[in-house]
Amino acid sequence: MKTAILWFRRDLRLADNPALHLALREAERLVPVYIWAPDEEDPWAPGGASRWWLHHSLADLAGELENRGCPLVIRSGDSLSELRKLARETGASGVYWNRLYEPAVIARDSRIKEALRADGLDAESANAALLIEPWQIKTGGGDPYRVFTPYWKAAQALLPVGRLEPVPSGLKPASPRPAGLALDALELLPTIPWDTGFGERWQPGAGGARKRLEHFAEDAVLDYSARRDQPAQDATSSLSPHLHFGDIGPRQVLLRMQRALADDRGSGRIATTEHFLREIGWREFAHHLLFHYPKTPTEPLYDKFVAFPWRKPKEYAADLAAWQRGRTGVPIVDAGMRELWVTGIMHNRVRMIVASFLTKNLLIPWQEGARWFWDTLVDADLPNNTLGWQWTAGCGADAAPYFRVFNPVLQSQKFDPQGEYLRRWLPELAALPTDRLHMPGAHRPAIVDLAESRQRALDAYAKAKSA
Repeated sequence: MKTAILWFRRDLRLADNPALHLALREAERLVPVYIWAPDEEDPWAPGGASRWWLHHSLADLAGELENRGCPLVIRSGDSLSELRKLARETGASGVYWNRLYEPAVIARDSRIKEALRADGLDAESANAALLIEPWQIKTGGGDPYRVFTPYWKAAQALLPVGRLEPVPSGLKPASPRPAGLALDALELLPTIPWDTGFGERWQPGAGGARKRLEHFAEDAVLDYSARRDQPAQDATSSLSPHLHFGDIGPRQVLLRMQRALADDRGSGRIATTEHFLREIGWREFAHHLLFHYPKTPTEPLYDKFVAFPWRKPKEYAADLAAWQRGRTGVPIVDAGMRELWVTGIMHNRVRMIVASFLTKNLLIPWQEGARWFWDTLVDADLPNNTLGWQWTAGCGADAAPYFRVFNPVLQSQKFDPQGEYLRRWLPELAALPTDRLHMPGAHRPAIVDLAESRQRALDAYAKAKSA
């Protein structure tokens, strides 16, 4: 009876898991394994908030596998060494996994696949993370896309159709069971209790992802277009961390939303659902860009911005710390940064505002913001994080015009007109009249003058453009 190793990474689910079905087509017995090897993802090893999510998502997956009689084996160390050990211990004939797309991981996985095949093992990977592989779409000239709209138009012709493979009803484990670590041995949870608000906000794992998708498909999507930019409202899907860790797959999301469209075409779902599916398209586009432009997590896509006149670290250190802790004196910026610290998430509209403030009003390099988000977001995702920060900074694909500087006061007044979001995260403002809530200095002195800093940014961008 043949045995296969199923190597879990960020595909922490049994539903819509192509590698699982690959393994079961080749073998009768299964060894599910998770290997904690953060150094292999340097310089983008999971940050603190991501580790919190990973702990709970792994616990959920381990429970699912235990219920099916096939316990998860947890290991730590060099991935190739641990896979080889497992193959020797269990007599496994093959190793199967789902692909990831970060540059360091692609290089690591390629080496592992080559080494395992040299050992005489089957080694195969599948796609569980994306609707479309990054190499499947090219412009008419054969180049990668750099603009979203034509990318998404081409991508829609390739979207998968059909049904998902069901979760296997029973799984046969290897015998004897290989030794593994307890989940707590990975020490993924923070050593200080800064994550208290995470558990109140999130339910990591496949079960939580399914609940969130159902809630969104049944109710929230109807108001998505109208309310998605209002940070005080629960009007977005909140699926981003689930998608990053693979608690749920984009095919599951796509098919569920298509079913919602088919169930009721007279309720206004068509426009709002298509609007939401464009956001899934942006996730695909982000992976497309990172795959083809692997330097972009640290370098601008467009070379003319390499010499952009950012302030020096000694000049901006205090301002960066104020931004990180929500102490800039600009209410919407501080509210967003406090929401991030407490819940591990920030509303997308507010992300754009705080990113514009950092890169343009404070003239601090976008890489500083990207690193802070990487450590504090539960949905920290290298393709999305990179695309978002380069878009706001004006140096990446589909970038906002360089001269666009978000006015945080006008943005706050437009998208949080009654100050619900501000009062939630800045309780010291609660007693102020609404017309004063949005103004810099309402709760503490502002660290920068918005008008003067906007002009400074415009001058810097004009200089970079003419270089």
